[in-house]
Amino acid sequence: MIGRRHQAPPPVTEVYQLQQRALSLGEDFWIENGLGQRVYRVDGKVFHFRKTFLLKDLAGQEMLRIQSRILRFRETMVIERGDERVATLHKRLISLRDRYVIDLGERGELHAKGNFVDHEYAISRDGTQIALVSKRWLRARDTYGVSIVQGEDAPLLLAIVVCIDAISHPRR
Repeated sequence: MIGRRHQAPPPVTEVYQLQQRALSLGEDFWIENGLGQRVYRVDGKVFHFRKTFLLKDLAGQEMLRIQSRILRFRETMVIERGDERVATLHKRLISLRDRYVIDLGERGELHAKGNFVDHEYAISRDGTQIALVSKRWLRARDTYGVSIVQGEDAPLLLAIVVCIDAISHPRR
């Protein structure tokens, strides 16, 4: 049995802040780091029949494109980096609780589970948590935090959070 003194330290994380009501189509919003500095911009596109968001860096360069796929039995969102599809996200159909499966192609898959409506959930790979989303950390109204384990693809995980928010809050 390992005592408390011999447990591995918790992983170092990077923290980001997102606005809860920011995902209206046609709306742009900033993702800030834990210090309140702008690090990414999400550009919501209004001239499309499907939900489309672009994750851009500070210079305005597109990093990731996020699009919903229409005419599907369940809502599906695709994340692309250039011409490459890097992730496909869909809500699991047969489950007592809300869950999302994020297919990363040859790189495996991620799973998100928790309370998506209230922004209290975790994203894991092979049972290991790599990102945590929570409103409890921040006092600012309509803001929630995303903590991502250092070394993970932060822009991709933030894009996944944008997808989950777009599906979980469709009227925005």
